[in-house]
Amino acid sequence: MSFGEHVKRFSSESLSILKHYQAQVPNGIWMQCPRCHASFYFKRAGQYRVCPECGYGFRVTAHRRLKMLTKHFEEWDADISSDDPLQFPDYEAKLKKAQSTTHLKDGVLTGLATIDGQQTALGIMDPLFIMGSLGTANGERITRLFERATEQELPVVLLTASGGARMQEGIYSLMQMAKISQAVNQHGDAGLAYISVLMDPTTGGVTASFATQADITLAEPQALIGFTGKRVIEQTINKQLPDDFQSAENSLKRGFIDEIVPRDQLAKRLGQLLTIFNAPKWGTIK
Repeated sequence: MSFGEHVKRFSSESLSILKHYQAQVPNGIWMQCPRCHASFYFKRAGQYRVCPECGYGFRVTAHRRLKMLTKHFEEWDADISSDDPLQFPDYEAKLKKAQSTTHLKDGVLTGLATIDGQQTALGIMDPLFIMGSLGTANGERITRLFERATEQELPVVLLTASGGARMQEGIYSLMQMAKISQAVNQHGDAGLAYISVLMDPTTGGVTASFATQADITLAEPQALIGFTGKRVIEQTINKQLPDDFQSAENSLKRGFIDEIVPRDQLAKRLGQLLTIFNAPKWGTIK
């Protein structure tokens, strides 16, 4: 047998052994960061599910995000769910799958929370529920979140993660932008604070409306923040855009957001801000 044949046989046997052992490795043991592309053992991501190399926060369900922020939570409007107003093909099946994955009727969790000792109305959008898209049900829940916060004189903390308006609901989805924005304005007119936290991704109509209407806008490291997709813009203007074009870091540099807060420090930072907003009011300066 020639040297080349030996090499070929060895390579074939090695590949066969490798495939055998790969098949025995459970899914999820190794993770790869979508930002820096580092590969690492899943336990290195820790309880906050963060890339140990670049700090990118992996997308997790709203219920998991809630556990990272507080143990004190009373859910509001849990039974609101989407129907299928346009009879869109396969939409009902997608809704059922998303509901099974996230344990939500639709893509947002809302309620009354205590974060680091401070009471607030809290909303958390779920990026795993049909890409966190905005539809009639989660639009209604977010609207009611602000309306109830206004009635109870509470600040609002809203964690946004969305691919934009939900195409399966057409104009009904787009209407939610204006409806929520109106509720945000009424909340602000009552002298109440609104803090938004832009998670990965916050894009489309959500970015163009209530996600960026806050008094204070925070973001997670490496979060994708923008309106139109990068490739669409590049094709339109016929130019290549920088790698960090729609990153949280670039948004901070341009003054689009106020601060980038690592995931493991978010609860404490929100508590500090809410302490200021929840301070006793000693009168109005005329």
